[in-house]
Amino acid sequence: MTSYELRVLEELVAINTDSTRKCGYEECASVIAGKMKEIGLKVDVYDPVDIVGDGKRRPNVVGTLDIGAEETLGLVTHYDVVPPGEGWHRDPFRLTVEGGRAYGRGAADDKSAIAACLGALSKTKESGKYNVKLIASPDEEVGGRWGIGYVLGEVALKLDCGVVVDAMPDMVCIGASGIIQGEIRVRGVQGHAGYPHRADNPIPKLAAIIKDFEAFIRQRESKLSKIDAPPGSPKNKVWGRFSFTMLGSGEKENVIPPKAWARFDMRVLPDEPIAEARSELAEYFRKKQEQLGIDAELKLLHEDTGFLTPPESPFVQRFRRATASVFGKPLPLGASLGGDDGKFLASRGIPVVSYGAIAEDTRFHGTDEFVYLKDLFNLRDVISELIK
Repeated sequence: MTSYELRVLEELVAINTDSTRKCGYEECASVIAGKMKEIGLKVDVYDPVDIVGDGKRRPNVVGTLDIGAEETLGLVTHYDVVPPGEGWHRDPFRLTVEGGRAYGRGAADDKSAIAACLGALSKTKESGKYNVKLIASPDEEVGGRWGIGYVLGEVALKLDCGVVVDAMPDMVCIGASGIIQGEIRVRGVQGHAGYPHRADNPIPKLAAIIKDFEAFIRQRESKLSKIDAPPGSPKNKVWGRFSFTMLGSGEKENVIPPKAWARFDMRVLPDEPIAEARSELAEYFRKKQEQLGIDAELKLLHEDTGFLTPPESPFVQRFRRATASVFGKPLPLGASLGGDDGKFLASRGIPVVSYGAIAEDTRFHGTDEFVYLKDLFNLRDVISELIK
C-alpha cells in the first residue's frame, strides 16, 4: 500500500468499531487524533460519557486548521460501523486491496471519508480559503445523537458551511428524506385455537389493514419532490415511500393471541413538511379503522425531519465547481433516499451538502464491503479543491 490514504484506511479498518457494542471507539479515536496531529491540526476530543448515562465512551474527535479565514468549513465523518455479519470471503478487519478495490468493514462507510479528508488536508494545509474542522464521530449508525448531534448541540461547535462526507461519489447530495417510523397494533381476545368462536383473533384484522394500506403506499409514491433522485432510481425525482418492515403476534400454535402488530417505515420528501406527512398518515389510518370496524391503534415511535439546501446556495455552487475541477464538469445535484447527518447542520441554518466514496454497489452494511480506489482518491481531490 503506497498511498497515504490507503495506509490510514488500513489502520482504521483494523479496529472493530461496532456501533451496537461501542467497542474500539477509544482506540480508533486515538488513532485518528494522532493522524490529525501529524498533519498539523489542533485536536479536541468531546465525549458525552457524563450525560449519556450508560458509562460507555463515545469520543468525538475534532481536528482544526485555523488560517484566519472568514469562514469555517466542517467536514463531517464517522468511524463507527455496523457489525460485520457472516459470509465474508476476506477478513472484515484487514484491508484487502484487489483489482482497484479495497475491502473491509467500513472501507466505504465511512472510514474512507476520514482517510480522504486527512489526505486532502495534508495536501492543502495553509493554502486553503477556509478554516477547517474535520469531525470524526461515533454512533452515526445508530442515529448520531451522541456523535455530530452532540458536537453541534451541547458542544456548540460553530460552522459556516459543511460537507457530510458520507454519501455517493456520482452526485452532490443537497438534501435527505425525512422519516416517520411507527406501529399499528390490533387488539383481540385471547383464546384456545380449538375454540375460535370464544376468542377474537387480531391477526386477520391486522392483515386486512395491511392489505388496505396498499392504496396509501401508492398515494405516497405519487408524491414527488422538486429535487432529483439519485442516479439509477426508478423515478427521476425523490418520491414518497411507505413500507411495512416488522410483524409480530402470538406465542404458541394453539393459542389465539390477544394482539397483533406491524411496524412501518415511512420516508418523507426532503421538501415536504413532516407535520403534513404525519397528518396524512393519521387520517388515512383513522378512515380505514372506521371502515373496517377494527379495534386498532396507530403509535408513532421515531421521527426525523428531512432537509434541503437550496440549489442556488453559494456554498452548493462552490462545491459543484470543486467537482468540475476534478471531473471536468460539475456533478449533478440530488437528494438522498435515506437519512443523513446533514439534518444536524441544516437545523441550525448551516448550508450543507453530502458527498463521499460510497458507490451504490460497494456492499456497504453487507458482506465483503469495499471502496473503489478511484472514488477514494477522487473524494480526496474534491475536498482539496473545495478547501483551496
